[in-house]
Amino acid sequence: MKTIHLGAGAGYSGDRIEPAVELAEKGDIQYLVFECLAERTIALAQAAKLKDPALGYDPLLAARMKAVLAPCRARGIRIITNMGAANPVAAAEKTMEIARAMGLKGLKIAAVTGDDVFEHVRKGDFAIDESVEPVSSLGERIVSANAYLGAKPIVEALEGGAEVVITGRVSDPALFLAPQIHELGWAMDDWTRLGRGIAVGHLLECAAQVTGGYFADPGYKDVPDIARVGFPIAAVAEDGSAVITKVPGSGGMVTRATCTEQLLYEIHDPTRYYQPDVVADFSKVTLTEDGRDRVRVAGAAGTPKTGTLKVTVGYLDSYLGEGQISYAGPGALARGRLALEILEERLESTGIRCREVRGELIGVDAILGPKLSSRDGQPNEVRVRLAARTDNLEDAIRVGNEVEALYLNGPAGGGGARSWAREIMGVVSVLIPEQLAQPAVHRMES
Repeated sequence: MKTIHLGAGAGYSGDRIEPAVELAEKGDIQYLVFECLAERTIALAQAAKLKDPALGYDPLLAARMKAVLAPCRARGIRIITNMGAANPVAAAEKTMEIARAMGLKGLKIAAVTGDDVFEHVRKGDFAIDESVEPVSSLGERIVSANAYLGAKPIVEALEGGAEVVITGRVSDPALFLAPQIHELGWAMDDWTRLGRGIAVGHLLECAAQVTGGYFADPGYKDVPDIARVGFPIAAVAEDGSAVITKVPGSGGMVTRATCTEQLLYEIHDPTRYYQPDVVADFSKVTLTEDGRDRVRVAGAAGTPKTGTLKVTVGYLDSYLGEGQISYAGPGALARGRLALEILEERLESTGIRCREVRGELIGVDAILGPKLSSRDGQPNEVRVRLAARTDNLEDAIRVGNEVEALYLNGPAGGGGARSWAREIMGVVSVLIPEQLAQPAVHRMES
């Protein structure tokens, strides 16, 4: 029975590059997949593209390609990634430029477009999932609208001989499903195998989360050599069953527990995991340890796709003004609380218009809040943080300035103050008919 080997090169935009190089140089893989897009990431990428049409792709694209193109080409490993973000064609052109500079002649690169459905969403009146309000209620604040495409255009690119496939917004597991469809000959309506392929993709998509990274909790769930955590590999058979493992000698671990946590990650209903290509069913998945750092996955299923696509809509929500300042020594906690009281009064008396204000003491009550964080002992140092959402940049800047002004205006002993202001991009979701998205494959060669 034929088997395909997939490696996860990244689980998010800012992920480490060294584990991907380890996979490219030492992993028993045929495909190296970089999953680097989140809902907010695509909105920020669209905003960057609006400012400069040559940008909008992942900021680490060049560094990753420079690190893995040569070993992947040498070993016949194909690369699939959504690092194209808001500008897959520009990302592919950048990759081609890098390949030429490295002397990699004839490298076949494909860019997948069609996820940008901004005009359809802007002209339509689709309901926002989170509020049921019409998307038109966001008005001119909408910055982007990107549909989650499925595996089909990636399969098309692979069938055309692409060695590097760069997409924009696609379903995370679809990046891994596509090479399974291509290599194992699955039909696009083989719902059982497609559901199993989605299970594999879901296990790999967050990289080190399945090899012990996010799993680690000292004393409860100890993970060996976590500073060198390796990224996962899946060996997938023709029937969709798979073994999850990692490069021998790399840090971390692959166990039934690490795979179970990742399988449940972001899953609302395990019997109905909606994807562009299939509705996956994880309810009967079995995870069996098959030796050290080897977990066998079986039992996933699937039912026909819905014919709709989820769209992430990015919009300009507000502005954030923030400032921080530290207090240390005897009475630090009391001075920190006084600082917050001063700031609360200053925001009101100076007329800074805020939608929402949050003041907290980092290390004291910033995460759990004042009730759950109460304790008898008093810390010898605190860091005050004040953040506020505003409707304009000027008010956001004034919020941070008020924190910095505590230097001389009290309480005593403040230091290390800093402030900043920035736009806040909000994201909501809508569903559109899948035919509104028109994927296309753009081919080029170094």
